[in-house]
Parts: sequence; structure tokens; C-alpha cells
Amino acid sequence: MAAWLELDRLGLHESGTHIVEDVTLSLSAPRTVVLGPNGAGKSTLLRLIHGLLHPSNGALRWPRPLSQAMVFQRPAMLRTTAIANVIYGLKLRGHGANVRERRAVAALDHVGLAHLAQRPARLLSGGEQQRVALARAWALEPELLILDEPTASLDPASTREVERIVGEIAGAGARILMTTHNLGQARRMADEIVFIDRGRIVEQTPAEQFFSTPRTEAAQRFLQEEAP
Repeated sequence: MAAWLELDRLGLHESGTHIVEDVTLSLSAPRTVVLGPNGAGKSTLLRLIHGLLHPSNGALRWPRPLSQAMVFQRPAMLRTTAIANVIYGLKLRGHGANVRERRAVAALDHVGLAHLAQRPARLLSGGEQQRVALARAWALEPELLILDEPTASLDPASTREVERIVGEIAGAGARILMTTHNLGQARRMADEIVFIDRGRIVEQTPAEQFFSTPRTEAAQRFLQEEAP
């Protein structure tokens, strides 16, 4: 598969600390999950890729620019309705009123929240708010969806629903790049695993191979420690 993103010795340093260091990667899989211990640099790496942080050194190379959307562990909800939250994202991208309304309605329907479109978003449950965030991302029709621990604070039922929605977004053609601490989720959702430890890439392996025969001691230790 042709790469959709290449990272060349990417790094981020703050106050003399190397948060991400010399990351060289070629990403081509449809669904990539980034794993690693707490503080390994997973979230920072995703923010660098999405452009929320600027690298201290190195480069990101996009063979073709991809439209992107990102969903975080704790979604920020505006003090307005669920549908207005979705419309706002479309407005920022410059879409006209008719397009905004049509896409927002369709996106909320996709995530199963059409009946709550007029409910104040901040009064929704945590799982419902995350689905609004996914609807907001889906309405943008991203070619790359970046997810940072999207189910870390959710119960099992809400987690399954988020996984279903992400699967449908992937099925519509979006590439998926995500972090998670849930190894079962990584097994279910990943085509490829990128394992990062102390800011450095340790392994990049097809998911099935990573979970059956990790190549490095760091990955083996991580799987043992994180196993339920």
C-alpha cells in the first residue's frame, strides 16, 4: 500500500525534555493504532500529525494533502444544542447554511442521536457527548480521522457504540489513526500497531503479529503489564 503520511526524524522538545524524538514512520494502513505506556508520547505524536503542535525538528510529508478531523478523550461541547455543535464545525470549514444543516442532520442520525439534536450538548451523558464529537467529525467528511483515547472515560456499552461509529467512518473511506490503552479495542480495530516508548518508535507491526509475537522486550513487557 502506498504511504499516506511519512514522518522523517520528527521531534518535539520542551524545556530541555525530548517528548518525541527522531520519529521516522511511513503510514499506509487503513487503521493504525498507537500503543505505549503512559507518558510515552502517544498524544503528542497525534497532535503533531494534526498540526496542533509544531515540531522542534524533522518533517511531516503528505504525498497528498488529506482533510482531517480529530476527536479527543474529553470532547469540548459548546453551550448550545447537539446539532449546533455539529453545525459549528462545518461553519468553521466555510460550508454554506444548506450544506451545514443537511450534513449535521445526517451525521447525528449516523451516530444514533437524531432524537437528541435539540438537547443542550452539555446535558448529555459522556457517551452521548463523545458521539456528538464523532458526528461533528463525520460531518466534515474527513479523509483522516484522528482519535486520542476516544473511549477512555466510557462504559462498555458506550465504548462499543463508539467503535461501531469509527468502523462506519472507516468503511466510508477514512483512514483511522488512534491511541488507546484498551488492548482488546486495539485488537478489534487495528490493521497496524505503532508502539512508542519514551518518545521513540520501538515497533511498527501488523496488528495480529504484534499481539502474537512482539519483536522487542519493551513491547512484550507492555503487553504483559496491560493484559487484563
